[in-house]
Amino acid sequence: MVFEEEYQKKCTTAEEAVKVVKSGDWVDFGWCTGTPVALDHALAERVPELSDVNFRGGILLRPLETFGAPEANERLTWNSWHMSGLERKMIKNGNTFYNALRYSELPRYIREHCDPIDVAMFQVSPMDSHGYFSFGPNASHMMAVCDRAKVIIVEVNPNMPRCLGGFEEGIHISRVDMIVEHESPIGILGGGGAANEVDEAVAKLIVEEIPNRACLQLGIGGMPNAVGSMIAKSDLEDLGVHTEMYVDAFVDISMAGKITGAHKSIDRGRQTFAFAAGTQKLYDFINDNPECMSAPVAYTNDARTIAQIDNFISINNAVNLDLFGQVNSESAGVKHISGAGGQLDFVLGAYLSKGGKSFICCSSSFTDKNGNLQSRILPTLDTGSIVTDARPNVHYIVTEYGKVCLKGLSAWQRAEALISVAHPQFREELIEQADKMHIWKRSNKR
Repeated sequence: MVFEEEYQKKCTTAEEAVKVVKSGDWVDFGWCTGTPVALDHALAERVPELSDVNFRGGILLRPLETFGAPEANERLTWNSWHMSGLERKMIKNGNTFYNALRYSELPRYIREHCDPIDVAMFQVSPMDSHGYFSFGPNASHMMAVCDRAKVIIVEVNPNMPRCLGGFEEGIHISRVDMIVEHESPIGILGGGGAANEVDEAVAKLIVEEIPNRACLQLGIGGMPNAVGSMIAKSDLEDLGVHTEMYVDAFVDISMAGKITGAHKSIDRGRQTFAFAAGTQKLYDFINDNPECMSAPVAYTNDARTIAQIDNFISINNAVNLDLFGQVNSESAGVKHISGAGGQLDFVLGAYLSKGGKSFICCSSSFTDKNGNLQSRILPTLDTGSIVTDARPNVHYIVTEYGKVCLKGLSAWQRAEALISVAHPQFREELIEQADKMHIWKRSNKR
């Protein structure tokens, strides 16, 4: 009863709440499905009277009204921890930028190094009987944000899943300054479309490497989803989940009875994740589900945590890679596509796991906007391309033409292995370039 009274005292309108934002402020706008809606709308009305306001957030699932307001490009800056397709489009406005760091480092960075957070505003699930609001599927770094924020405004959405966890999965009303009630649909993130023949070929090569009792981490996109679909139809048993992002594929594997988590050395029986985004099927599954464990990313992505779990299998995508084994998962040259995220965290952690393996997968080629076939395996990365995974860290590379383990190979062995899984049309050209770079032996296979 006492919490209800406090709740009512702190309840206000979105229009009143956003009055706390002033010129020069740093504003945290939550994360992914937790990005505010009503507060965003109200703040958009104030843009003409504000200047030099910096926002932080990431993985936007809908356009921000605040950044669509007149003069927003001159008055506001969006700083993203990890960019969605919407944020990539915002870059051309000249006021949107990516913050580069390993995702596992984000909570510590916020607590120790980043500029002070003047105002934090984000969506939460309704308050429980103990006075706690769940961060929903966004535990990630939100407690760190709350620890640094001078003012905390929560937007309570009854559609937000209540995600259970172990720690830092929600905030108590005593720490909240203002409460705004608003009901809106939770943002949907598709799985990258239906799997094609290439996705399925890659998935088959990976699934045959997964043993019973393995623990899974899947990234977003067609290939990881294809792996998930194939696992759901496989004979694999007693799988576990410990992942950065919880995606629809995990729900399918769970519903197929493949996930028990019975053999995880930590968080036994729990599907552990830092954040989740997908379809309504996913949100319904994780809502108030004790099998699912929402946890901060400093825990889920820490290589030391991952290393404790035997037979850890990490599966992620890449944009392209070069013959030295450098993996780019973030850009096309200088054109920004994604972010570092937790890919390197899991590449490192999986190799530290007993029996663990990390797989970086991609199609061997793609067709550009002019209809020309281009190789994803390059002699060297294009100018401006970002190295997400440095060559000493990469374990397995998989394309539709095969899988190769690069760990510990010398330069000529590495070039030979990568060319063997390149598209056949480009192999001779890659050999010529490798020879020019002195990483091709005449005794190599052709």
